[in-house]
Amino acid sequence: MVKHISSFGRNGVHDYLLIRATGIIMALYTVYMMCFFAFGPDINYLTWHSFFGGTVTKVFTMIALLCVLVHAWIGLWQVLTDYVKPALIRSLLQLAVIVTLVAYFFSGLFILWGV
Repeated sequence: MVKHISSFGRNGVHDYLLIRATGIIMALYTVYMMCFFAFGPDINYLTWHSFFGGTVTKVFTMIALLCVLVHAWIGLWQVLTDYVKPALIRSLLQLAVIVTLVAYFFSGLFILWGV
């Protein structure tokens, strides 16, 4: 059996479950944010700062960010493996996607936690 190093999941079922799980978490995060906008106080810098200063919001935002990155990686990996046939070009594009997603992760980490 050949293992694909660039695939995030072990197989199609694993990827399917990861996509669905990350989609559910992203939907819950969207509901969380919409409730803040709909039922929270008027939005200004102080309310926004205190909302994102809370540990629950920070942790939930980091989890949602990780879910977006996993969701994006699986989706882009599937698109690249389906439609880009030359191995060198596909590998370079996958490397570019990985570098971009890692940069997004660290940007979110630094912005959110002020590391």
